[in-house]
Amino acid sequence: MLYTVIVILILLVCLFLAVVVLIQNSKGGGLAANFSAPNQIMGVRKTTETIEKITWGLAIALMVLSLFATISIPRQSTESVIETQVDPNAMNVNAASTANVPVTAPAAEAPAPEAE
Repeated sequence: MLYTVIVILILLVCLFLAVVVLIQNSKGGGLAANFSAPNQIMGVRKTTETIEKITWGLAIALMVLSLFATISIPRQSTESVIETQVDPNAMNVNAASTANVPVTAPAAEAPAPEAE
């Protein structure tokens, strides 16, 4: 249950991170270009800093959630299904009983006569 919740959170963070990365533009464009007027409350520099902080926060959240997902992976029990279904005594083969079995070579087949 916890693992499923963490995986869903990871997917949401990835989606938001992709959107935030697409919004920003390293050459000064993107969302920051819309706030180029000097009378704006939130200027170009402030918008760029905010988007950069959001990007870093989402990247850190993705790393932390990935670590938690690794820790919370559902583990199998110590006894596997094969061990519970197979009798361990049936697997012991006595080497002495197989050593006395005679090995016979397969009989060679006679070549078929050629029809002329």
